[in-house]
Amino acid sequence: MEGTSSKAESTLQKSSLDVYTESNKQQHKSTSDTVILSVDMESSQDLDSDEDTTPGLDEFSGLSPYERKRLKNISENANFFASLQLSESAARLREMIKKRQPPESKRKKPKKRENGTGCRRSMRLLKVEPSGVSLPATPTQPTLIADENPLLPPGPLEMTPENRDDDSELFKRFLQSWAEVSKTSSKNTEKELPNIKSYKANLSGMVINEDTVHKVTKGAIFSVALHPSEIRTLVAAGAKSGQVGLWDLTHQSKEDGIYVFQPHSQPVSCLYFSPANPAHILSLSYDGTLRCGDFSRAIFEEVYRDERNSFSSFDFLGEDASTLIVGHWNGNISLVDRRTPGTSYEKLINSSLSKIRTVHVHPVHRQYFITAGLRDVHVYDTRHLKPRRSQPLISLTEHTKSIASAYFSPLTGNRVVTTCADCKLRIFDSSCISSEIPLLTTIRHNTNTGRWLTRFQAVWDPKQEDCVIVGSMAHPRRVEIFHETGKQVHSFFGGECLVSVCSINTMHPTRYILAGGNSSGKIHVFMN
Repeated sequence: MEGTSSKAESTLQKSSLDVYTESNKQQHKSTSDTVILSVDMESSQDLDSDEDTTPGLDEFSGLSPYERKRLKNISENANFFASLQLSESAARLREMIKKRQPPESKRKKPKKRENGTGCRRSMRLLKVEPSGVSLPATPTQPTLIADENPLLPPGPLEMTPENRDDDSELFKRFLQSWAEVSKTSSKNTEKELPNIKSYKANLSGMVINEDTVHKVTKGAIFSVALHPSEIRTLVAAGAKSGQVGLWDLTHQSKEDGIYVFQPHSQPVSCLYFSPANPAHILSLSYDGTLRCGDFSRAIFEEVYRDERNSFSSFDFLGEDASTLIVGHWNGNISLVDRRTPGTSYEKLINSSLSKIRTVHVHPVHRQYFITAGLRDVHVYDTRHLKPRRSQPLISLTEHTKSIASAYFSPLTGNRVVTTCADCKLRIFDSSCISSEIPLLTTIRHNTNTGRWLTRFQAVWDPKQEDCVIVGSMAHPRRVEIFHETGKQVHSFFGGECLVSVCSINTMHPTRYILAGGNSSGKIHVFMN
């Protein structure tokens, strides 16, 4: 009996193992087969429970009830473990399928504030009219931006003062006085130079007061000229705005002696009275025009015009002021003859400089002229100029930064003074131009004027050609004079009358009168 029961138990265990092995094989099948198999197993289990029979027990009908119950429990446990294993494999497959599917991205909606205040929004951007004020109408067509500095029309321009009525009798008398004074002006170039002691004494007697300070032009002053008259004190100033201001200091009222004209549309960088006829004042501008103001006819006559190029400086080649040399910002040089009809050049030369700031003619040997470029100073001979890449006779390469100006001494031309941005004034010996021009003196001087001030330009005193005049950045404000040896000769202080920097200065050719212009349009005059 015991052998029979052990045989039955082994048979049931074998059947349960077969079921367990079959369940392991079903793990690699699809989900649908697994589900169907699990359903079949459940149905078979229900059927077995209803019949209360266990497959494979018919041959052991001779077993006791205890043994039959034990074999039934073993069979039920085997079926339970098989169904549990199948359900676990099905759940594992479902999890793998879910992992392969991309998760749904759902944006969280912000919670609404029930009792809070909303975000502030611009009523202008929402195009909502404010209470009581209507919005301006939208323009239907775009507005065109006009040119800030339009070119003036070609040809002569009438002398029409911008600060007064041109039909007034005062203006007519003003022009008449300028024309008459020009006729009586005298030249005194043959006078011997005074010694340095008497020169210092005369400089010490020059003073400034409220009557000799006045705003003449609108904007910064780029050029100043003193009329060579021995009778009256007449000052001309060229401004950044293109204006030319004339001031007669002999009038009791300052306002009555100032007249402002607009012959140019851009800065007037160069201004000279004609050496042949002081009734003419020639002005050059960045706008590519060079004009001659004739006081006797009350017009600004056009001498030279080139709308494609911008001019920087000019000088007289001949003593009769009939021929001119003009420097361009792009490095070109023009030779202009006023006696020929038209407003064009006679000859255009391409120099070896990329830019030209100033040009100046030798006072004695007028075939030579000097140019100041970016870093170099060149001396040319007009007899050997070529249209393409003209080479200079001499080059001064001692400068380390940008150069502002270079000028010959006014009487003999034996000296050259240059102003450089490296805070140095240099004086060269130009007594022998055919060879080298050696450096004589280097003067330490602050030339860093910055962006808003006109650059300094050291110029010679026409009465004392061994002394140069230059503005100063020192406090209190002043205008300084240096000897060619580097020693300081004199400083002009003005107290409350001189509280700004006079960048551009000039001296009267025969009288002790100094005129300086600042960057706001004011003229300061020191005189005996």
